[in-house]
Amino acid sequence: MSHVPPSGDSPFQADRTPRDEAPQFVLPLVVRIERDAPPARTDALETAARAVLLLLGDARAHGDGEWAEAVRNWEDARIRKVVRRARGAEWRRAEALPGITVTGKSAEVRVFPPVPLDGWPKDLARLQVSGTELDDPEPPAAADPGEPVLWLNPELSMSAGKAMAQAGHGAQLAWWALSDAERAGWREAGFPLSVRTAQPADWARLTGGGLPLVRDAGFTEIAPGSCTVVADHPALHR
Repeated sequence: MSHVPPSGDSPFQADRTPRDEAPQFVLPLVVRIERDAPPARTDALETAARAVLLLLGDARAHGDGEWAEAVRNWEDARIRKVVRRARGAEWRRAEALPGITVTGKSAEVRVFPPVPLDGWPKDLARLQVSGTELDDPEPPAAADPGEPVLWLNPELSMSAGKAMAQAGHGAQLAWWALSDAERAGWREAGFPLSVRTAQPADWARLTGGGLPLVRDAGFTEIAPGSCTVVADHPALHR
């Protein structure tokens, strides 16, 4: 199973820690954005979160699996995720690289095993980070209270790419907080989850309720230490 950081050693925080001294790796995610058929924003966020979970639960990421060493190196440092966009031939080249493609209602996201911060495969390195501005054609339905919800900070404005990475962080924290049996049950159910923006009146309760919190290191877009996501899994209330 994935390494679970000891209490107080969260890789999602602004303060400098020994993790910053380790070789830095990044988890690449690529979202398919065709000109004539961009995905809905919320579906892209949810699909990215499930992609992270599928990689964490994949046999290749554990033990002697082919991705295990890269995952261990990544988990020993900062848990960075970077979302890039692709279309057409770019997407086809990305799909040819080792990874997992996850399909949502309108979104396709491919997650790849971690790579060194300065060692991206060329077919991924040439993809753009900016421009992942997506919208929801209609407001998303209310989250199912019986399923995990990744609550976004209502006070922060993030690009779709940044929000996808943060949703992935939240999913990873929820995964780490569960028992092996609870992880197995979530995986067998297909990793159901929702990503929603919290109501401002609920944010203090969510952040103060003992649930896993993502505090951004502030590398891009938002201030260091900002709480971006609360990971709310039903099993964490038992």
